[in-house]
Amino acid sequence: MKSLNNVTAGTLGGTFCSIYASISLGEAGQTILLSALGSIVSYLVSSWLGRKKNKQ
Repeated sequence: MKSLNNVTAGTLGGTFCSIYASISLGEAGQTILLSALGSIVSYLVSSWLGRKKNKQ
């Protein structure tokens, strides 16, 4: 069972290192900015559609 944990830890560590090496700080910032913008737009559209539905 201990070797299974070592394999899992090694796999997760290798995955993390390969992702960390391939993503730059600029790309991460852009991703965060775009996800925040998408969340705001989604909230605003949902609110607008909810108010529009309640008026009918």
